[in-house]
Amino acid sequence: MNITRMTRRGMVAATALATGAVLLTACAGGGSDGSAGDGAGEIDIWALQGQDSENAALQAAVDGFNSSQSDITASLRLIAGDTYTTTITSTPKDQLPDVLQIDGPTLASFAYNGKITPISEYVSQETIDNATPGSISEGTSGGELYALAQFDSAMGLYGNKSLLDAAGVTYPTSIDTAWTSDEFADALAVLSAASPSGKALDLNEAGLAGEWGTYAFAPFVWSAGGNLLTDDAAAGALDSEASVAALTDVAAWKPFVDSNADGNAFPDGRVALGVGGHWNYPAYSEALGDDLLVMPLPDFGNGPKAGAGSLTWGIGAGTDDGSAAGAFLDYLLNDDNVTAMTQANGAPPATASAFAADPLYKEGGPLALFGEQLANSCASDAITDGCVAVYRPITAGYPTVTSQFASALSSVWGGSAPLKALQDAATTIDQNFADNDGYQQ
Repeated sequence: MNITRMTRRGMVAATALATGAVLLTACAGGGSDGSAGDGAGEIDIWALQGQDSENAALQAAVDGFNSSQSDITASLRLIAGDTYTTTITSTPKDQLPDVLQIDGPTLASFAYNGKITPISEYVSQETIDNATPGSISEGTSGGELYALAQFDSAMGLYGNKSLLDAAGVTYPTSIDTAWTSDEFADALAVLSAASPSGKALDLNEAGLAGEWGTYAFAPFVWSAGGNLLTDDAAAGALDSEASVAALTDVAAWKPFVDSNADGNAFPDGRVALGVGGHWNYPAYSEALGDDLLVMPLPDFGNGPKAGAGSLTWGIGAGTDDGSAAGAFLDYLLNDDNVTAMTQANGAPPATASAFAADPLYKEGGPLALFGEQLANSCASDAITDGCVAVYRPITAGYPTVTSQFASALSSVWGGSAPLKALQDAATTIDQNFADNDGYQQ
């Protein structure tokens, strides 16, 4: 979920991460350079098949590019989300397309295995300068820029104002007034007691063992002062006292959580709170109207944190015409195409100009809090108290990191001791890194 962004498109892509982990570590190498070419001819584009509205926006961008000039002809191929990552990892670089969509957390793996090439010499400086800091962070590996995004993702805590007011629960109205972990637990108890369902929270329980688990729940670890990795090591970070405390607190929420088998626990009013992302906003807004609240996730001690990251766009390492591929990316990342895509999927734009103009995320907009979070973003190896939106680790070993963290989270949710679950995950991650020489490029 680049957990990838967590729209349906990104959530489907996330299911391929664990499957692709073995393939991603099958060889050791570094980013490869394509050929600049003469900036003319035919280029192939691969993208993850998303919602119909997203597919239409992307096809319109390709068609618009083709009609805007006569030197380059671009052809689009959409690939099903559940096979997208494995298709890229199993395809030799000389058979990969000129331009391809990359789920953010897999980018470092693709660079490490020579699937993609740095893009700075192919896209314009204007395009790079207009990218949001999050897009640059997510698209950079080993000091090289490999990809840029059309859109980002944002998440937090949704609330039902009527249910909160009826239960007498005071709720946060800004990042600075986020509930503490203890206050959140108290609110869950009060709301559950006041609810006919006996439950207070939806957190997409079914997705805990997948990329949703890392995207949505690593923020609680970061907020507590823990981490998934420190200096490319999990031991001492993932199994730290802070990380263990965070998952201990999260596991204590279970009695108050609706399993949400029908997907309607929050919009139908069975629960007053829901952990979710920007992709939930259209349905939640339609269901609740003015009762819909957008709030930060609880603060576990080092400021509230939230997941971020999305699908990005890069250039295949085997391209014969990086110049033509770069020209397409310049066109794809202009305001018209970025806005068309974000209107299709509701995601926050990943270009500075489009983000500043988006009525959803700007000050006074219904998702302004999400916009503020993204404006205060950081990488997971440079977290500060003031950083809110955190991007997942940029490492070729990410498939193992996310698989092990999500498995530990799911195990803890099922009743396992947090310390043991996180120690086991850290041991597996560190062994994987050792087996691959630390994934050094």
